[in-house]
Amino acid sequence: MKFSTIFTLIIAITILTSCASLNKGSSSFDDSDSPYVTEEAKPKVKETPKPKDIVVKEEKVKAVDTTEDEVFKYYVIIGSFKVLDNAKNYKTQLIEEGFTPVILENENGLYRVSVSAYNDEEPARNKIGNIRAGYEKYSDVWLLIRKR
Repeated sequence: MKFSTIFTLIIAITILTSCASLNKGSSSFDDSDSPYVTEEAKPKVKETPKPKDIVVKEEKVKAVDTTEDEVFKYYVIIGSFKVLDNAKNYKTQLIEEGFTPVILENENGLYRVSVSAYNDEEPARNKIGNIRAGYEKYSDVWLLIRKR
């Protein structure tokens, strides 16, 4: 080999080696100390809220405002009131929103406003999930199991 070829190879290896050290961060200077380095704003990622656990209560209830003969085991409760007139006003509001509410009275005299009733638990829980997904303001909807 010619001397010039060997010399060129040595220079090329030296250059490549020095460039490789740049990739390793050979600087004794920490970028975070530099007044010229600004931290890029991280995009805010909206966290998906974890679904709330479904509150379940077991109560003896009777229908107040309906003459339906069918008695269900599971009720989707969207509101509770001490005063019947307040429950009736809430029922009117829910009807305007497209629900089909029924007022129930429990053994303690509280009025529960139900928007769905089922004899199986799974569809009741699914309805609660659908309401929570579609109506943020009704995120506290819960499940009532009728005591016999």
